[in-house]
Amino acid sequence: MKKALLGLLLAATLPVHAAALPQFKAFIAGTRTLAADFTQTVSGKQRQETAHGTMQIQRPGKLRWTYAQPFEQLIVGDGKTLWLYDKELAQVTRRDQAGALGNSPAALLAGSNAIERDYQLREVGKTGKVEWLAASPKKADNTFESIKMGFSANQLVEMELADSFGNVTRIQFKNLQRNVKVNPAQFRFTPPAGVDVVGE
Repeated sequence: MKKALLGLLLAATLPVHAAALPQFKAFIAGTRTLAADFTQTVSGKQRQETAHGTMQIQRPGKLRWTYAQPFEQLIVGDGKTLWLYDKELAQVTRRDQAGALGNSPAALLAGSNAIERDYQLREVGKTGKVEWLAASPKKADNTFESIKMGFSANQLVEMELADSFGNVTRIQFKNLQRNVKVNPAQFRFTPPAGVDVVGE
């Protein structure tokens, strides 16, 4: 599951519906900062695992995802370096952020507004009050076969990602706040004393 959590942020591919595209564009163009609680469920052929946490984004390029349950994990991007801290393993993984995120959903949410330059966007339908958008990166990336983003009232409420191993990751956002003041320290990370640091 830990790999799935990291893979979610380092993924690439997305789905959409008629009213979803203008909602998506309005959401991206009008969002400087973003904060929300989330519930993430990973479903496979014989398993289902759920995690809870919070996320903060400051565009362009800065992000923080904190997993509180069932284990503690922190992912911080300061615009240049992406840090993954696994408290249970007492290990920090350091990677170049641009290379690590690529054309992933995290890069899409935290990046610039050049969405149509990097993605093929299409509408894919409506479920209840949620309009779904599909966005596929123009540069090939096979980490995920598809990623859907659900919008309601110009707010991102859900993401759904399917990978090539038959796993489906669903993230539901709650208490979403846009353009609130965010502490810049949230996007800086210093490895705790005594942990192993691996990576670039």
